[in-house]
Amino acid sequence: MGTILPFITGAIWLYVLGRFVRPLPWRVGARAALAFVIFLVAQYHWFTRHFFGSLASPELPRAVLLCLGWAFGAFLLLGMLLLLRDVAGGLVFLVSRGAGRAVLSGRTLHRSLGALALVLSALGTWQAVRVPDVKTVTIAIPGLPPAFDGYRIAQLTDLHASRLLPESWMAAVVARTNALDADLIVITGDLADGFPEARAADVRPLGDLRARDGVLAIPGNHEYYADYRSWMAAYRALGLGMLENGHVLIRRGGATLAVAGLTDRQAGRFGQPRPDLDAALKGLEPGVPVILLAHRPDRAARHARAGIALQLSGHTHGGQILGPHLLTQWVNKGFVSGLYRVGAMRLYVSNGAGLWNGLALRLGRPSEITRIVLRAEE
Repeated sequence: MGTILPFITGAIWLYVLGRFVRPLPWRVGARAALAFVIFLVAQYHWFTRHFFGSLASPELPRAVLLCLGWAFGAFLLLGMLLLLRDVAGGLVFLVSRGAGRAVLSGRTLHRSLGALALVLSALGTWQAVRVPDVKTVTIAIPGLPPAFDGYRIAQLTDLHASRLLPESWMAAVVARTNALDADLIVITGDLADGFPEARAADVRPLGDLRARDGVLAIPGNHEYYADYRSWMAAYRALGLGMLENGHVLIRRGGATLAVAGLTDRQAGRFGQPRPDLDAALKGLEPGVPVILLAHRPDRAARHARAGIALQLSGHTHGGQILGPHLLTQWVNKGFVSGLYRVGAMRLYVSNGAGLWNGLALRLGRPSEITRIVLRAEE
């Protein structure tokens, strides 16, 4: 991804150059200066990767990351708005050439698109970094013992602790989660970006999470990008029960509920154990309902065939932007946000509490802390 991204953003820059900068009624020097500034913004990831840490976690002050995120978001949104205008203008042109030319060459609309991109990006950046609201979801589980009817799970996912989402943000998320008074807290991957020594303070509030049956977590793909084994040790030191292709049993009287967790398939690139559902379920007695923590939702059909009752996932961030979220949905086999029925299994995909700071933008796909209430299916 790191080697391809500059070419993708470079192609978008060429499109913005031709369809926005070049038609501006400015002097050549002014247009060239704007084109250069937009080029620097387009290559934001290349510069941070080579000079300020890594692609996953640039080590820059939060204020700088916010400004860069806003500028990069405006660049992407401008490209999308220009594309919408050009497609709409082309369709109108097929009906009326005069009206089509007016849409494609209107100066007022042209400048308005630039201003709109800047405003939408500011809104989207604020939505990306604010402390998430709580979203409550009731899920009926096949075979859930009556003793677990009303059982409350708080799900966190995609926290992405970083210089953009630092200790103060994490502490606020933890406080809001603890206020739910959940029976169990689960974290479905991508807890932090960067190396453990750089993020030690930012993840420290996770040690304050409290639930009657503890806190269980699994790795996401981002855990593997920087010293995976040290991250697992750091999370366990904070009191998180890390499920790496394993399970735990939760009992209420004579009733039992299993919570299993998988590693992420990114593990194979780093010589770590790949996701292994058989290993995660090994030793379970037949008939015990299983809640599976799997960072990515795309293998839900396979997990449903294995008899999983409920899968909890993240990874998609809900697609982050309404409209383009459909691409994220397609990449993840139709799963992007919310509750799904996959055979007899239920799948819940959370929008996530945080996001990767390389695209700090949310529009119409809000972040969330999820409160899940289990019900016995009638």
